[in-house]
Amino acid sequence: MTAVTTVETPAVTAPSRGPRGLLWTMLRVHRWALWFWVLLVAFGAGALLWAYGPGADAAWAEFRRLGCDSGQPVLVCDYTGPAYKRYDTFNSLGAGVLGLAPFLAAAWAGGALIGRELENGTAQLAWTQSISPARWLAAKLAVPAALLATGTLALTLLHRLMWSTDGQLRLAMGSRDWYESTTFEANGTLATAYALLGLAVGVLAGLLQRRALPALGTVVVGMAALSSVLSTLRPYLWPVETLTAKDGYPEYTGMVLGDGALTSTGARVSDPLCIDDAKCLADHDIVGFYRDYHPASHFWPLQLVETGIVLAVTALVVLIAFRLLKRRTGAAA
Repeated sequence: MTAVTTVETPAVTAPSRGPRGLLWTMLRVHRWALWFWVLLVAFGAGALLWAYGPGADAAWAEFRRLGCDSGQPVLVCDYTGPAYKRYDTFNSLGAGVLGLAPFLAAAWAGGALIGRELENGTAQLAWTQSISPARWLAAKLAVPAALLATGTLALTLLHRLMWSTDGQLRLAMGSRDWYESTTFEANGTLATAYALLGLAVGVLAGLLQRRALPALGTVVVGMAALSSVLSTLRPYLWPVETLTAKDGYPEYTGMVLGDGALTSTGARVSDPLCIDDAKCLADHDIVGFYRDYHPASHFWPLQLVETGIVLAVTALVVLIAFRLLKRRTGAAA
């Protein structure tokens, strides 16, 4: 009699690796940050939709009720009413979310996404689970970048929808010019580009500091400096147009970069402030005045050039982050 022995081979379960494993791990670990971003985008979208619908309708009704659309001077029309103030407040809240997003992304990326994991050792633990440091960092960048881009683009489209329909109301009340920083960034591609820059700067700060709180402080200072420099350069990213006039300055229009007086030779000089004094003007050889400005038609050239610069800086920061990680982890990166 022959005994037959059955040997059971245990099933080999492949570990959860790769992008899907990293994706779900990140979403679980940072789920509160994800929910905060979702709620923030929902808040901004709700504010913009209210301003686009009921808010604008109430502001227009108030404007007509006061007789401001009659074409005749009315003293009360020099001041905004409560309905318009509410409308403008909700618009500012929606645009404000887009302006705040880069700083929130930078602070979170530097403090929680990278700095805290390096400080607690969870990043080093992940690198021992067949996940290379480079793949770990790529996932840390890609997942938040996709969520940031989705949210900011949605809010930008809503802001542009509102902006395209309330032109007459803005003109009547003299508010929110196209070149104002918050409006300019919220109306195009810049809001998304700056959010991605904030993420990249935050990740680099986290890698440099390797602790949450120092990284948080570093990234706030870094983003403030970058934003200040780029916004200062904005008017000079595209050639200006020039208006001239013989009697006083040309009409104020668009984003003005400079103005002054013109001599008979065409030279630009400082305004001697002669006003209507013909003798003073003749003594200074002043024959006219000029004004350099960006008209509204320069919105997209300025927007796209600055977006390209911001994305280029973002790519450079990401490259530096990968190089720094490789240098600190060696060939394993």
